[in-house]
Amino acid sequence: MKKNTVFNLLSVCAIALSVCAISMHFFIRASDKPSEDKAYRDVLNKHLHQFSAPIPSSLSFCGERVPLDNVFVREALDRELTSIMYQHSITFMVLKRSWRFMPDIEKDLKALGAPDDLKYLAVAESALADVVSPAKAAGFWQFMPATAKKYGMEVNDEWDERYDLDKSTVAAVKYLKNSYSRFGSWTLACAAYNCGENGLASRLKQQNCNSYWKLSINTETSRYVYRILAYKILMENPKQYGFYVRKKDCHQPLEYDVVTIDTTINDMIAFSKQIGYSSYKYFRMMNPTVRSNRLTNKSRKKYSFKVLKPDSYSWKYLVSKLKDKEEFMD
Repeated sequence: MKKNTVFNLLSVCAIALSVCAISMHFFIRASDKPSEDKAYRDVLNKHLHQFSAPIPSSLSFCGERVPLDNVFVREALDRELTSIMYQHSITFMVLKRSWRFMPDIEKDLKALGAPDDLKYLAVAESALADVVSPAKAAGFWQFMPATAKKYGMEVNDEWDERYDLDKSTVAAVKYLKNSYSRFGSWTLACAAYNCGENGLASRLKQQNCNSYWKLSINTETSRYVYRILAYKILMENPKQYGFYVRKKDCHQPLEYDVVTIDTTINDMIAFSKQIGYSSYKYFRMMNPTVRSNRLTNKSRKKYSFKVLKPDSYSWKYLVSKLKDKEEFMD
C-alpha cells in the first residue's frame, strides 16, 4: 500500500511537470511576434557572439594621428575598447541617448569651430546623462561648481547651468580650446580636462615630455583619452562591435517651445502648470537647470524654459517621423 502511494505521487508529479512544460512551450510560441520581431531575433542570433574587440588599422582624434603601431598605445586602447564593448547596459544606453543629444552637441561644436571628435569626451565623462560625481561635478560635461562659474555658468541652489546642454558645451569648448592653446595638442587638452592644466603641465615639465602617449601620469588620466577613443571607435561603427540598435528603439529628439521669464518665480510647481505641464516631473526632466521650487530674480535676468509639445509625449508619433525605423544605427 505504501509503495503504491509513492508510485502514485511520482506519477502525478511527472504528469504535472509534463503539463507545465507543454504549457510553457505554447506560451512561448504564442508570445512570439511574427515579421519584424522575428527578423530582429534572427539578426541578433546571427551576430551576437563573444569576440575580441577589433582594433582599427588607423585612427585619428581631432585630426591628430594616434600611434597604433606603438605596442603600449595599442594595448592601452584595447583595454578600454574591450571594457566598453562588454559593458553592455551602459554602452547600449549611450547609443540610444546619442540619437537625442548628439545632434545638439555636434551643432554647438561646429558653431564654435571645435573638432567634432570632442563630443566623445562628454560620453566618457557622463555616458550622456545628467549625473553627479562623488566630487560634485555635474552634467554631461561634469563641471565642478568653481570651474563652471569661471566659464560663465550660473551655479547656485536654485539654478544650475551645468545641466544646460548648450551652455555647458560652450563652456567645455572654451576650456578645451584654452588647454589646446597652452599644450598644442587635443589629446593633451583632453588630459588636462581630466586632471587639471597645472597638474598636467607639471608632469610634462618633470618628464621633459610633450606627448600624451609617452607621459607617465595617474591611472585615471592615463586611461582617460583611450576611453574617449574607444567610444569614438565603437559609436562610429556599433554593429562591428556587436551592438545592433534599431532606430525606433533609440531615444528620439523631443519637440518643444521655449518660454522666457525675467521675474522671480515663487512657486515652480504652479509655474510649470501655467506654461502647460500637467506633471511637475516632466517639467523638471525637460528643465534640469531648475534645482529648487523657486527662482529668485532681482536683476530681471532672462531665464528660458522648455515646454514640451503635446505630440512629443507620444512614442508612436516620434517614431512615425523616422524614414527607416526598423533599420539599425549605422
